[in-house]
Amino acid sequence: MIAVTGATGNIGRTLVGLLSEAGEEVVAMSRRPQPAHRAAGVRWAQAGVGDTKSVRAALAGARALFILLGGELNSRGESPNALLEAAADAGIERVVLVSSQVSATRPAALSHARLREFEAAVRASGRDFTILRPSGFASNALAWAESVRIKRTVFAPFGDVALPVIDPADIAAVAAAALGEDGHAGRTYELTGPELISPRQQAAAISQALGEEVAFVDLSRADARARMVQFMSEEVVTGTLDVLGIPLPAEQKISPDVEAVLHRPANPFGEWVARNLPAFQ
Repeated sequence: MIAVTGATGNIGRTLVGLLSEAGEEVVAMSRRPQPAHRAAGVRWAQAGVGDTKSVRAALAGARALFILLGGELNSRGESPNALLEAAADAGIERVVLVSSQVSATRPAALSHARLREFEAAVRASGRDFTILRPSGFASNALAWAESVRIKRTVFAPFGDVALPVIDPADIAAVAAAALGEDGHAGRTYELTGPELISPRQQAAAISQALGEEVAFVDLSRADARARMVQFMSEEVVTGTLDVLGIPLPAEQKISPDVEAVLHRPANPFGEWVARNLPAFQ
């Protein structure tokens, strides 16, 4: 059995489906209530990374664990060692952690300190491990969905700074491979999309998919910060704006790791838009 934390999120929801389709037994953990419909072979548990006691109860019988931090857990919460100790006690043999590209490119960034702590704990756990370090998510464009629906406008900073954003479905597919196949132990995969694409170009891709004009408004860094601090911590906002506005060369590099693991190219942004078009209509 494979245990999946964050099972109702962008990555976890897809991962649970992929594992189920592959014939794996899955315990899907989320702090949210279970969805109305669940795949065959999937057991749901209301548990999360920030509550090791609940996770410990859900891990019985699992051989592999997928760890995904979400929301405030990226900046605070229990020691990662508590979760890894619970995994060891349950007999977990394999751990896959979603970290971030920034953990490598900006090793002193306060915004990603907790992810670095989890990386260190996973490496020291004595379990077989795989660490995934994705770039920015294509699904971050969902933050524009309301303004596109209402005003047919995207508001974003750094309109012409291009980054290789990744489809969360590709992260899930790589995670499924690492959880279910041999040959990934001790590996760290940097996961990016197949192309550099700017916010202005992303807006154009949404416009093309809708068949309607979508305007682009380039926000100042200050205006973007004012919007982001409403739902993100100061440290995370600063780190995010630094990457979006002043990316390092390594953050604009297209990695071959998705294709190496999945034996197909990473999904382009336009493919993510096509699958998620109803959010913008």
